[in-house]
Amino acid sequence: MGDTRRFDKSFAKPFKPWDDTRIEEEKKLLKDYGLKNKNEIWKAEAMLRRFKAQAKKLIATRGTQAALEKQQLLTRLKSLGLATETADLDTVLGLTIKDVLNRRLQTIVNNKKLARSISQARQFIVHEHIAVKGRKIGVPSYLVRKEEEDAIMFSPESAIASEMHPERAQKKPGTPTDAVATEEKETKEKAETEPKVEA
Repeated sequence: MGDTRRFDKSFAKPFKPWDDTRIEEEKKLLKDYGLKNKNEIWKAEAMLRRFKAQAKKLIATRGTQAALEKQQLLTRLKSLGLATETADLDTVLGLTIKDVLNRRLQTIVNNKKLARSISQARQFIVHEHIAVKGRKIGVPSYLVRKEEEDAIMFSPESAIASEMHPERAQKKPGTPTDAVATEEKETKEKAETEPKVEA
């Protein structure tokens, strides 16, 4: 008989497949956020469209049920970090694809400096080195809730949890003070090694 369930796609492909502007924007998003393919962009866009469609519907609707649904929508967006505490439905209409991508686990792991690059952040997550509130998460597109941000860390069972692991991100001396100190040290060493010229 086979499986009778119907699996619908969670995204829709662009109506104009050869739009140069859109293609260039998607290429930049793929690079900046370390995405595997454009399907991940389209899934985020589909989610954003659903939020905005619901907001438009609620703006034009009045009544007790509409007020309840409005509160539920804003509460959900606030928990996902997509809206502030003072946000309203007009704020929801102003959300962009970057707002959604910035809430991905992969992006937050990279921003917290748990990985050296956005690509390595994806690798750590897929290999289940990252845990959220003690629970391993192997999905880079997982949307992190506001309450979970401070609970993102390496899984205790992972070898990378050790600070001595060679794949752990190392702090780089990128501050101006460090740069000046390094330059002064090199100048001093050079002066000591060069032969003195007598007058």
